[in-house]
Amino acid sequence: MKARWMRALLAPWLVLVSLVAAAHVPQPPEVAARSYLLMDVSANQILAQREIDAPVEPASLTKLMTGYLVFEALKSGKIDIRQPIRISERAWKMPGSRMYIDPKMQVPVDDLIKGMVVQSGNDATVALAEAVGGTVEHFVELMNQQARALGMKNTTFKNPEGLTAPGHTTTARDLSILATRLMQDFPEDLPYYAIRKYRYQGTPTANDTNRNLLLFRDPTVDGLKTGHTEAAGYCLVATARRDFPNLQGRRLLAIVLGASSEVARANEAQKLLNWGFTAYEGLKLFDANQPVLQPQVWKGSEKVVKLGQPQPIVLAVPTGGSSNIKTQVARPDPLVAPIQKGQQVATLKILAGDQVLREVPLVALEGVEQAGIFGRAWDAVRLWIK
Repeated sequence: MKARWMRALLAPWLVLVSLVAAAHVPQPPEVAARSYLLMDVSANQILAQREIDAPVEPASLTKLMTGYLVFEALKSGKIDIRQPIRISERAWKMPGSRMYIDPKMQVPVDDLIKGMVVQSGNDATVALAEAVGGTVEHFVELMNQQARALGMKNTTFKNPEGLTAPGHTTTARDLSILATRLMQDFPEDLPYYAIRKYRYQGTPTANDTNRNLLLFRDPTVDGLKTGHTEAAGYCLVATARRDFPNLQGRRLLAIVLGASSEVARANEAQKLLNWGFTAYEGLKLFDANQPVLQPQVWKGSEKVVKLGQPQPIVLAVPTGGSSNIKTQVARPDPLVAPIQKGQQVATLKILAGDQVLREVPLVALEGVEQAGIFGRAWDAVRLWIK
C-alpha cells in the first residue's frame, strides 16, 4: 500500500505534454518561416514546431493580448460594449495601420474592437488601452501582469499595438498560450476575428479588409490575427475548426512567424492546418465531467468519489493509430475524506503500447465531506484490519 501511495505522489502532474517523438509520428511539411507551431487545441498537444522558444518581435500579434484585456474588462463590467469612447490626440496620431478615427469622434467600444481586429488599427488599439487602463502606460503594466498569470514566461510587452520597441518580444510558444486562452476564456468574442471587412461610418474605405487571407480561402478558418513589421517579417496566428464523425468541432492553431510575404504566411499556415487535420485524428476518451473512475472513499459522507475532468479528455493520435491507445490510472490508496471539489486526486496515463503519450490529472467532480465521528471511527477500524 505504501509503495502504491509513493508512486502516486511521485507521478508527474502534467496537464499537457507533446507527443513523444517516435518512428511512427508523422513528419510535418517544410514551412518557410523563422519559427512555427501547430497545436491541436482540442487535445492541447503540439503537433509540429520549430524554434518555438526563440525570441521574436510580435508586431500586431500584440493585439491578441490587448483584446484579451478588453474582453476581460467587458466581462467584469468595467466597460460596456455600447460605451462611446472619446478619441485622444495620442490615439489619433498613432502611425502604422489605422482605423482613421479622430478626436472629434466618440466611437463605441464595439466598433473600436472591430477596428483593432479587422483593420489592425493602432489608433483603435490605443483608444481601447486608454479606456481600460486609464493610460497606455498602465495598460502595458496590465498586459505584462496578464502575461505572467497565463504562464507566458518569455514575453515582455512595451506597447498595446505592436510597433517596434526595444525589449518588446515574445515566442511562438507564448503566443500559443495566449491564443488558446483567448479562445477558451472568451468564446463569445471569437466572431470578431472572423470578420472579413469593416469600416467605421464616416471614415475612408482604405484598410477595410482583414489581412488574414485564410478567412477568404478556407471556410473553417475563423481567426485570429496577422502582424507585420520590418523586423518581425510577416506573421500569422490562424485557427480552424472542422467537424469529424468521431469528434465534432476539432480545433487547430497554426502560428507562423517571420514569413517573407502576406501570401507566404497564409500559404504556410494553411499547409500546417491541412496537414494537422489529415496526419492526426482527434480521439475523445471522455466527455466533460464524465467520471473516469469512482474509487472508494474512507471516513467520508459518501462511499465513492467521481474523478474526471471539467473539460473533455481528447487525444491527437497519428491517423489510424487509435486502436493502440490504452489508459491506466495512478492514485493514492486509500482515499480519505475530506476531498474538495476540483481537488487533484489521481492521474490518467494515456499510452500507445508501453509508451506514455500524455498524463492528465483527474480531479474530484464533487466534494466529499468527512463522515460523523462514528463513521470515521468505524472506517478507521476497517482500515486497520485492511
